Amino acid sequence: MKLQNLAEHCYAFTGSVTIGYCIKEGKGLLIDSGLDDSAMKKVIKILSNEGLPLDYCVITHAHADHFGGAHFLKKKHGTPLVAPKLEKAIMENSILEPIYLFNGANPINDLRNKFLEGQSVVIDDELKIGVNSIGPFTFEAIDLPGHSYGQVGLLIEDVLYAADSYFGRDTLEKHVIPFIIDADQTLDSLEKLLHIPCKGAIPGHGDYEENFVNTVHENIDLHEERMKSLLTLVNDSEVGFTFEKIIKEYLNVHKITVSNVGQWLLFRTSVTAYLTSLERKKLLSFTIRNNELIIKPH
Repeated sequence: MKLQNLAEHCYAFTGSVTIGYCIKEGKGLLIDSGLDDSAMKKVIKILSNEGLPLDYCVITHAHADHFGGAHFLKKKHGTPLVAPKLEKAIMENSILEPIYLFNGANPINDLRNKFLEGQSVVIDDELKIGVNSIGPFTFEAIDLPGHSYGQVGLLIEDVLYAADSYFGRDTLEKHVIPFIIDADQTLDSLEKLLHIPCKGAIPGHGDYEENFVNTVHENIDLHEERMKSLLTLVNDSEVGFTFEKIIKEYLNVHKITVSNVGQWLLFRTSVTAYLTSLERKKLLSFTIRNNELIIKPH
């Protein structure tokens, strides 16, 4: 983990997950809190060694790798936490993520790990879309759903902390099928990013770029290709495939081998998001046949 200077008052702790940091008038603002206690301890140690303050924390969305360290931050340092309304509800009841991944049922123990269920934490205030002020900091919270239900990006001092609204090239290549909950919202958010005036942007997973437009376009192209390849698979059978077969064949098409239940459920969510988008466009339909969920072309 390294502290990278992005602009006069804006920084980022870079590594597997981006944690933003801004300083103004002797106050420090953290943007996200990393996966767990260990990540937050590293952040606090670096700030302490550099003589930098830490007074507030804004969390962009309720995925464990972005809020898992918040419990430690609040318990040990009393740092006030701010987050979007719906994401706040999930952070305060973090079992909700494994619940929704597990079709609403109480999740199996394999899903109750720090990667899918961060430590629950009470959020002190709700972040509103638009201009917000916290201490000396004034910034814009930009609605960027698609990867998560109420995800926001923060535009502060002309630097865009974009959360997981887009991914860096290495992350796109690594995950092949990025995690999303709504394909149309994801594409709308990506399009929105292209029109936000700023000096540069940094995603939740990837590098800071002053010219990030090409990276955003690569994200758009990937999602459009993933939906196209999924529709091609569905169109291979006039009578349709079972939902489970669609998942299996789609992962095979993209040369993905799943190693655990949690990983399979994450991919299933993304594939469902693509299927839902195609259904909205009336390119396929969902039906029940012989007590099985069938995906069939229109």
